[in-house]
Amino acid sequence: MQAFIQHTGIVIPLDRANVDTDAIIPKQYLKSVKRTGFGPNLFDDWRYLDPGAPGTDNAKRRINPDFVLNDPRYSKGSILLARKNFGCGSSREHAVWALDDYGIRAVIALSFADIFFNNCFKSGLLPIQLDEHIVDQLFDNVAGMPGYQLTVNLTGNPLITPDSQKFKFDIDPFRKHCLLEGLDDIALTLQHADKIRDYEARRLKEAPWLFDVTS
Repeated sequence: MQAFIQHTGIVIPLDRANVDTDAIIPKQYLKSVKRTGFGPNLFDDWRYLDPGAPGTDNAKRRINPDFVLNDPRYSKGSILLARKNFGCGSSREHAVWALDDYGIRAVIALSFADIFFNNCFKSGLLPIQLDEHIVDQLFDNVAGMPGYQLTVNLTGNPLITPDSQKFKFDIDPFRKHCLLEGLDDIALTLQHADKIRDYEARRLKEAPWLFDVTS
């Protein structure tokens, strides 16, 4: 996965609480187990005025002009700002994949659903939990400044505003290490590839019948 060290991006204000995973990526798009291709259908039911399905040409669909992703001011946004309990609902990893495929690198919210929060780190997406008064301030800043940007410097855990305000957020040290190094679960395992090969070679000698695939 892509490492996360420092990122500066336009903030997309999604002023909603309890955004569930079915809203993030509807169930009809869950047939694929690839991690790519979900971005065009991120927030599909809110983003378009007509129903979508896998294989639909989204360029021919009617967009919802009132939804934030269709606002030209946020078309290149990469930091999503939301309210409490973001990512609630089902445990689908596709929700994180859709955000990542769209280009979202961080999600800022008052709180996150536990499973969604854990899934974020597996794909290199950074969930940032902040106090309500800070989130309120950020929404006000976005409303008052077109193209409002934030910088996230994961090395020191600060969220930095254009006027140099810094807000610290908590992150587990191990998860921070994995993000900084770009290590997902598979990459973490492969760090021990030599030991795994040594173990397999030893087991082959000790119990060769376990590896007999001819019977």
